[in-house]
Amino acid sequence: MAPSSGLDDVSVATNVALTDLSQNQISPNDASQNQDPARTATTDGKSSPPDAPKPAVSPSTPRNPDEEYGKQNKRILGIIPNYRAVSANTHLPPLSFKGELWLATQDTFDYSDFIFVGALAGVDMAGKSQPTFGQGAEGFGKYYWHVFVDGGVENYMTEAIIPVATKEDPRYYTMGKGGFFKRTGYAVSRLFITRTNSGTSTFNLSEVVGAGAAAGIGNAYYPAQDNQWVKTYQRWGTQVGLDGVFNVIKEFWPDVNQAIFHGKY
Repeated sequence: MAPSSGLDDVSVATNVALTDLSQNQISPNDASQNQDPARTATTDGKSSPPDAPKPAVSPSTPRNPDEEYGKQNKRILGIIPNYRAVSANTHLPPLSFKGELWLATQDTFDYSDFIFVGALAGVDMAGKSQPTFGQGAEGFGKYYWHVFVDGGVENYMTEAIIPVATKEDPRYYTMGKGGFFKRTGYAVSRLFITRTNSGTSTFNLSEVVGAGAAAGIGNAYYPAQDNQWVKTYQRWGTQVGLDGVFNVIKEFWPDVNQAIFHGKY
């Protein structure tokens, strides 16, 4: 056998080296991935930055159903004062005497009260409830100031003077839930049942005695008549009845506001 030439040995060694180099060669993309593992390859061979970190999504806090009903605001239809109404499921600290006086003052001298007094005075004049007042502008003026004083005295008696003596809360606490008759009955019953400053229920002396006292005080500025006591009881019943009507309006106002006005007011 002829000995192999040195040239053949060199050729074999070169081929082996080239084969090893080809097997160990690293593509540019592989190098790029090794250098920046946070970058990902796209379909066109280009790399793209990783997605921005997403904030951890915490489960939404469930709404408390007790906070979604019976919400009162300061005015009904944006006009009628509603300062005495307390939203459903709300517990407030007792009012001070100063706070009770301010509550009565707001109800008495609110701009809308002057319109309401005018309407009541017109009804009284049309019914000739006090014939000695006469008719026309002069008669209406007499009816007007008498009705205004009636309401003002009643407000201060039922919302401030009697409550501070009996330690009762003169505000209306909304029920906010239940059927129509149940809530109407509750609203009317607040004429005779109220809360004390300590949070217990008691007979509503502020309303019953306060309205009666206001009707009695009216005898000092109404003309003396043979049926003076009848007129006193009529004024007493009228004041209590109006307060009952307004209690019902206050009770259902949050529902009306949401259903018809979509919470606009």
